[in-house]
Amino acid sequence: MWYAIVDIETTGGHAASNGITEVSIYLHDGEQIVGHYETLINPGQHIPYYITGLTGITNEMVMKAPPFSEVAERIFTLLQDNVFVAHNVNFDYSFLRHQLADCGYELNTKKLCTVRLSRKLFPGLPSYSLGNICGYLDIKINDRHRAGGDARATVTLLEKLIEKDSEGVIKKFLKKTSKEQSLPPHVPREHYERLPDLPGIYYFHDQRGKVVYVGKAKQIKKRVSSHFSNNSTSKQKQDFLRSIHGISHEVCGNELVALLLESHEIKRLWPQFNRAQKHYEPKFGIIQYSDQRGITRLAMQKLRKNGTAVAYFESLAECHSQLRSIMEEYELCPRLTGVATAPESCENEDCACRKGDKRAITAYNKKIAPAITSLATNESFVILEEGRTSRESAYVVVENGQFTGMGYMPLEQLQSKKLTLDDFRDVSLYRENFSIRSILYNYKENHPERVISFS
Repeated sequence: MWYAIVDIETTGGHAASNGITEVSIYLHDGEQIVGHYETLINPGQHIPYYITGLTGITNEMVMKAPPFSEVAERIFTLLQDNVFVAHNVNFDYSFLRHQLADCGYELNTKKLCTVRLSRKLFPGLPSYSLGNICGYLDIKINDRHRAGGDARATVTLLEKLIEKDSEGVIKKFLKKTSKEQSLPPHVPREHYERLPDLPGIYYFHDQRGKVVYVGKAKQIKKRVSSHFSNNSTSKQKQDFLRSIHGISHEVCGNELVALLLESHEIKRLWPQFNRAQKHYEPKFGIIQYSDQRGITRLAMQKLRKNGTAVAYFESLAECHSQLRSIMEEYELCPRLTGVATAPESCENEDCACRKGDKRAITAYNKKIAPAITSLATNESFVILEEGRTSRESAYVVVENGQFTGMGYMPLEQLQSKKLTLDDFRDVSLYRENFSIRSILYNYKENHPERVISFS
């Protein structure tokens, strides 16, 4: 088995918009170095000041160096058919694969990450950065943060790992079925292995244990794997992968509960890499208020963050259409509902908008009350779904139009008697948000056979 031990220096942290400034490749046959190639590379872009401060590579140094296209064939020849080895392998691999692809070469080799391998063979260390692991193993690094120095140190590290590997760990890592090649460098394999292929939610944690991403899945393990198999070169994806140090999960039994719990957890934890639900809020609503004369009125309004309304809508057109429909059905005043503003828009001479006396106001407030009730549903119902085991059912409770929580019930209890709403009081309580409300009412409409309604 031959290894190509690689280290590169770059202008930034992701391959999609940054370039390589230096590359060093050592060929190793498992016992000794059998070849070495190293060169500066002109990245075709400015090297940031802080990168120069870290690596010592200046714009003047690379000015006369070859562009990557001139050395691509040589690099591809050295890498193909060998095991690609690096400390945090997916970083170096993503850059070289991206640059080679731009030059017409498709790199597709086995990968071996010395971070992950060190975690396995030298467990329990406080840090597995190249500097720290080399300090622990008494490996001297010359020219730290230069491709040649770091690559040579990684060669020595690999040799010590090969020597330590009495149980064939490296061969296991290199099997096609192994996830070691795709898992982020800091994620313990056992975190991945204990994930089930069941519906539920999963959490990605950073180095301090803080949740940085929450997701839901029909099959948790399969979905988590898909995050890591897509080796995107974008900054967002590379930052995402670098931040993940742990994975946890919660089995929900069905996709509905997983959707609801995901939405709740995103709003509760505000994870760094969740964007869609974290930022989405309904933009428009129909609000209810009393004016200075005591008339109950309705109006359309663009909502502020966490603003409340009688009914919520994604567009002003939807909001206007619903308000006009309610106005016509309940014969409400167009001026007092905000549909129109001109005095002549109301043809009722006895309307409260024209007569401000107590009798007219009382009459109008009585007329608008059922309209408001129709907008703000007060229905109570329970949605039944599959549980976490074959012996239980999951249930979701909506009481007086508000989502209150979720729970699990033995099937024998569910089938033993006629159930009332009180039988579903044993729930884990959750706070409703607009995303949860949309999920629930869409599900209720599409799956009426799974709904128990209570008057």
